[in-house]
Parts: sequence; structure tokens; C-alpha cells
Amino acid sequence: MEKVNLAEKFARFTAHWQPKIVGELNGQQVKLAKFAGPFEWHRHEREDELFLVVRERFRMEFRDRDIELEVGEFLIVPRGVEHRPVADAEVEVLLFEPAGTLNTGNVRSDRTIEQLERL
Repeated sequence: MEKVNLAEKFARFTAHWQPKIVGELNGQQVKLAKFAGPFEWHRHEREDELFLVVRERFRMEFRDRDIELEVGEFLIVPRGVEHRPVADAEVEVLLFEPAGTLNTGNVRSDRTIEQLERL
């Protein structure tokens, strides 16, 4: 058991759209990511995802609407729902999702990361 300092962990990387694992519990992973610009439209067939804004803000786009998220707010995207995170400026986000969740879901692209780094 060790505490995790989010600011220290975020300071250890600069790459956007490359989540890092910072904890695991009950088959779930806690991940940190930095977003900038738009990501891929995708969905996760079997996994729900939680996005918690730690610094700045971003927009989660859905085919029928957008949701703006500010510091201290989170959103759970249910499995099967197509979505696309978009950050107009760099944002720091904590993700909580089942272990093994592929960052691009049902889409394979140059942003797909098969094996996430642990911090």
C-alpha cells in the first residue's frame, strides 16, 4: 500500500493520448492521461469507462450531443456508446476502467496502445 500523488505522476510524462497505469483494484485499472486535440471516434463493447478531470477541461462528444467536463467532474461512458474526447487545450484526466481495456476500443489506428506503461 502506497499513496499516489497525481501531480507527481502527471509530471512524469508529456505524451498525449497515451494512458499510464497508476493503480489496480478488483480487476479495474486507474490510469492517467493527457489529452490535446481530438481523439478517435470509438466505442467499447464490454467496458464502461470513467473520465475524471484533474486539470483544465475537455469535451466528450457523442453522435447526438456533447458534454463539457471541468476540473473535479467525471463522466461514465456506458459500454457500447460511441464517443470521442476532445481537448482544446492540454487536459489531465484520471480514467477508471476494466484491466485490458484498449484505449481505441473497436478502432485500430496509430493511436492504439496494446501494452500500457505503468508509473
